[in-house]
Amino acid sequence: MGKFSFGEKLKKLFSSESIDSSFYDDLTDLLVEGDVGAKLSFEITDRLEKICKEKKVSSKEGVLDELELILSGFLTSGSLEFDCAKTNIVMLMGVNGVGKTTTAAKLASVFKEGGCNVVLAAADTFRAASEEQLEMHGQNLGIRVVSHQHGSDPAAVVFDSLQSVRAGGGGIVIADTAGRLHNKENLIRELQKIHKIAVSKADSDCCRKILVIDGTTGQNAVRQAEVFNDAVGLDGVIITKYDSTAKGGMVFSIGKELSIPVLYVCTGEKYDNIKKFNPDEFIREFLGR
Repeated sequence: MGKFSFGEKLKKLFSSESIDSSFYDDLTDLLVEGDVGAKLSFEITDRLEKICKEKKVSSKEGVLDELELILSGFLTSGSLEFDCAKTNIVMLMGVNGVGKTTTAAKLASVFKEGGCNVVLAAADTFRAASEEQLEMHGQNLGIRVVSHQHGSDPAAVVFDSLQSVRAGGGGIVIADTAGRLHNKENLIRELQKIHKIAVSKADSDCCRKILVIDGTTGQNAVRQAEVFNDAVGLDGVIITKYDSTAKGGMVFSIGKELSIPVLYVCTGEKYDNIKKFNPDEFIREFLGR
């Protein structure tokens, strides 16, 4: 079921049923289907039913308006803004397969167009061909890529990248980090080591830790956010693969449980298929309005 057919199902629900207890039951089921998560879906519909009774809202459009208001309370947007005269770093994190490397290239393109000196750091030294993939993006974009041998220390790659940016008078390092080592503990230790180097070598308050999540993975993305947030403390989320197969409801859980803002949404493979997250637009699309 794609994003648009999910919206169509909501439209159908709101057009075919009277607003009664069975309507709210069906709405709960649909929210779960939209990747909102069972617990939060029940919480949303319970609150919606209570508000609509108190306000005597009986029209379906009115109920939708109240639902939109409730959902908007769970989302925050944020922005990645930097002083390009300083030494900055964006640590991109996420499990393998979410599109971190392509997202790194997209962000590099955004910041380069904004006039910043940008360096890509191939800090995923464990995944086969990840350095080559980043090198290809660097060549396409005319952006320098710092990489070491396969299997070498990722923190050393980040160290050298930050040194390079500092020597160039400031700019932004975008570090593509590993998504899988032998186990979760290894991954967390590796990220914490990179983070320590990043904080010590970047200028004060110039390190951002961003989680990349696949828009089609549903509630699994919430668990991923918890793990990475516990490890290093996240500053934001970027949603990838937000196409016809993504419903996107997990961002409400991430916002409610972890208070992490969504920064960007990626819709395709091209470098310009990235846009700043707009909560109102996202909710309207989610609801098929």
